[in-house]
Amino acid sequence: MTESVRTLIALKRHIASLEAVPASRPHARVRTGHAGFDAALDGGLARGRVHEFFGAAEEEGACAGLGLILARLAAGEAPLLWLRTAAAGRAGGLPYGPGLAALGVDPERLVIGVMADDAMLLRAAVDALRCPALGALLVELRGRAPLLDLTASRRLALAAEASGVTAFLLRVGGDPAPSAADTRWRVAAAPSPLLPGEGPGMSAFDLHLLRRRAGRDGFDWRLVWDNGRGMFEESGGGRDERHDPGQRGGREDGGGRGRPPPLSGAVVPVPADRSAADRAA
Repeated sequence: MTESVRTLIALKRHIASLEAVPASRPHARVRTGHAGFDAALDGGLARGRVHEFFGAAEEEGACAGLGLILARLAAGEAPLLWLRTAAAGRAGGLPYGPGLAALGVDPERLVIGVMADDAMLLRAAVDALRCPALGALLVELRGRAPLLDLTASRRLALAAEASGVTAFLLRVGGDPAPSAADTRWRVAAAPSPLLPGEGPGMSAFDLHLLRRRAGRDGFDWRLVWDNGRGMFEESGGGRDERHDPGQRGGREDGGGRGRPPPLSGAVVPVPADRSAADRAA
């Protein structure tokens, strides 16, 4: 028996052990706390659906950070599973406990499954989505990911709809293609709002809604994560953060003239070869 097969069997057993844990999903939507964003999506991201987030290779930290936050909001007190390949771990590094905590993710509730390749990853994702006790699922795919075709994404969507588990596909370095995802997003790190003393700011993300099956798309948002309150800021600067298509430059309104440049947004995970001190920073 190969190591990859043993890993998949162990993961299936772990998922089966969760079935005795009751799932807690009081709402049909994943609410972010940002009133405008949630209202535009009829109350938030739909539960029991697949949501796809695309980030350039240099934006993998922002993509993973946002995915973890949203998955944590979707999971509540239930377990959160993150599936990735061994190659993804070598390229992007491993999650760091204090970094997870800064995003509101309890490391004790996070289970990471490392698969040998994309084929095994997608099989494990379908199996995981069939477990209704799972809080949420993160699936990390890199590059083109040709195995994630329309048929494969449809399998994921059907499994999510049947169990009510929400899935977040992290497409690092990938390009949008036809899929059964309920929503599809482009993600990038955004400047953090200034804090007194110019200390490290809160994690911020720029989102562009590429596609939505049940509504309008093309909008841009800037979301700022307030970990203390466990929700996204109502707005980064006292203004509506939604922008219509063709007005993507609207957030640069000159309101910050005469102020120091904002701090860059925090991102996770960090490369595995960085020192512990660097990671903590």
